[in-house]
Amino acid sequence: MATTVRTLAAKQSFSSSLRARLAEARIHTDSLFALVRPGALTDRPIPERHRLIFYLGHLEAFDWNLLAIGAARLPSFHPEFDKLFAFGIDPVGGGLPDDQPSDWPSETQIRNYNLRVRGLTDRLIARPQGFPAIEPDGSPDTLLQVAIEHRLMHAETIAYLLHQLSLEKKISWRGPTEISAEVPRQESIEIPAGVATLGQKRGVAFGWDNEFEQVSVQVEGFRAQKFPVTNAEFLEFVNAGGYQDRSLWSEADWQWIQSSSTSHPLFWKRVGDAWLWKAMFAEIPLPLAWPVYVSHAEASAFARWAGRKLPTEVQWHRIAYGSPDGSERQYPWGASAPARAYGNFDFDRWDPSPVNAHPAGDSVFGVSDLLGNGWEWTSTQFEPLPGFRAFSFYPGYSANFFDGSHFVMKGGSPRTAACMLRRTFRNWFQPHYPYVYAKFRCIED
Repeated sequence: MATTVRTLAAKQSFSSSLRARLAEARIHTDSLFALVRPGALTDRPIPERHRLIFYLGHLEAFDWNLLAIGAARLPSFHPEFDKLFAFGIDPVGGGLPDDQPSDWPSETQIRNYNLRVRGLTDRLIARPQGFPAIEPDGSPDTLLQVAIEHRLMHAETIAYLLHQLSLEKKISWRGPTEISAEVPRQESIEIPAGVATLGQKRGVAFGWDNEFEQVSVQVEGFRAQKFPVTNAEFLEFVNAGGYQDRSLWSEADWQWIQSSSTSHPLFWKRVGDAWLWKAMFAEIPLPLAWPVYVSHAEASAFARWAGRKLPTEVQWHRIAYGSPDGSERQYPWGASAPARAYGNFDFDRWDPSPVNAHPAGDSVFGVSDLLGNGWEWTSTQFEPLPGFRAFSFYPGYSANFFDGSHFVMKGGSPRTAACMLRRTFRNWFQPHYPYVYAKFRCIED
């Protein structure tokens, strides 16, 4: 169906809560760019991503293209920037422009563009008549929530980009760091058979296109690890020669670790006989009680070495939200809104915490650290749920990645906003992408 626009009669202005959420999201992203020292914005800390300066312009350009040009049909005041800073978070096929720092506009030019975009956008969303909808699914409230969550997703993306930026190019900000915690004893917990519900019904609450429709799946019983795999457990795999054992890796994964010379997790650093962990603002002794951050390929190899496997998406849902009586919870801990006691999320920390630091966030079955502290890999390829319909105003958001080369991630990281801890939210990444804040746990049938 072609995208059409209609004017809403007597549309009230957006709720103060939505406008406040947009303002708060801007604070999060502005504070990230404030960490970058002068001259470092043209760095590309991760080869598979744009230079940092792209993201400085991208956030405002996205809002402008979606809300002002796409919905309100306002004329462009800078078509070149509107196009330059459009989509580009995860180019299909990994293609990025062969650009040089000198090819980009100056920081001052971009910030002036951003200021004008914000001023015009704020006036647009504050007016009593709101702005037109984009049919069939782009109601004004939906479009504004898309802008908010898109920005919050990038608050996490920019954080892990900055994590890979050289320490001397960042303005240090220190938060609490617990590195001496005792490693908890790993346990295997029985998860009885039951139903796992994925997705949500349309018209009930906001969600991205891949969160619809709702489907219930009967899941057979299995056993799951109580905690995500820790740095201490993964160190055993490294010391046992796991990266050199061809039998533990698929053909594609083996080619990747050989071609990239990968021999340990990206966040680890070997100095003499010691292992360090590359935190956001310092290199610290390897925190053994923290979850290990690895790619899907590394998580899968560890699971094979341990005689286990990664959970499927429905198994992960059963672990996190299920119960012995067949009911399902809104969050692992119940119906209460996300709070600091339940996990390491919502920008509370720059780095992980010990996997047993938030027992109040355990699921009914006693499984820990499910939301926050790192996304969790599943063995499920990212595919549409039955009844999927792409957003008319953002058709490639999910559909471009239903390619058999991305895997579903669930849970959230220290830099995941609370609103995206909802049960239906789905994240996804390529199996050889090692930069994201991603942990895992194993299961047994």
